[in-house]
Amino acid sequence: MAKKQTKKTEAVKTPLVEEQPKVETMVVEAPKVEVKPQPKKKTRPEDNWEIKDRVYYLKGRKKPLSRSIKAANVYYFDEEKGYERELKYCQNQKTSFVDEMQGDQRMEHIIFRSGALYVPKNKVTLQKLLSLYHPHKDKLFYEHKPVEIAEDQLDWLEFEVEALMIAKDMDIDLAEAIMRVEIGSRVNKMSSKELRRDLLLFAKKSPKLFLELTTDDNVQLRNFGIKATEAGIIKLSNDQRNFTWASNDRKIMVVPFDEHPYSALAAWFKTDEGMEIYSNIEKRLNS
Repeated sequence: MAKKQTKKTEAVKTPLVEEQPKVETMVVEAPKVEVKPQPKKKTRPEDNWEIKDRVYYLKGRKKPLSRSIKAANVYYFDEEKGYERELKYCQNQKTSFVDEMQGDQRMEHIIFRSGALYVPKNKVTLQKLLSLYHPHKDKLFYEHKPVEIAEDQLDWLEFEVEALMIAKDMDIDLAEAIMRVEIGSRVNKMSSKELRRDLLLFAKKSPKLFLELTTDDNVQLRNFGIKATEAGIIKLSNDQRNFTWASNDRKIMVVPFDEHPYSALAAWFKTDEGMEIYSNIEKRLNS
């Protein structure tokens, strides 16, 4: 039998690839472009101008049959341009600024009749002069703005309703403290019904002040100090500078210069020492 010849396969040696040296690549950062913030464009008073009829009224109670106001030789400081600009009302011009006028200038008078001046919407130049630029605006005359008036009246009515609701259910001690701010020591001679009646009237007449007083804890502390003085538990010196115990003249506190004595006492009641004196007085008032 023929012997099978086995071919010895020699392992093929692959030549080693030389490692290339690593080349460090430098990353070049792009220069940062500094973005400057764009300055805000200044808005002019007339940018949001609404075309409509307008009415102007003289301020004060006096309403003369006729009253003219300056239509020339008046100036407006233009913040955008940085200087004063002369104003003049001319019927044949589209602007009230003299430096923008072109051609002849036919000046027109501005006259209020019986305290009022009606300016129709087609007279925009006069309206802008009176509403935006005239130096006597809101001093000698004002523009009637029914929307703003309605907003103010609505706010006032809401304050009034809130104040009356709080006054209706208010604790008698707090009611006394608030009314003492309004009418002083006369509150001591009032019955509870008189006190509540006057409290409601006060809330209706001055709702914002009433609401401020209801949240001011110094009001109650001030009233507490006054009641303690009237009850003869403490006393205030004739020079309004010292509070002392009425029984032995021992000094309680010194009123700081230029402060109302009972306001200073109310603030002092909030200190550690004052709280102890407050508790002592409270026990004597309730005994």
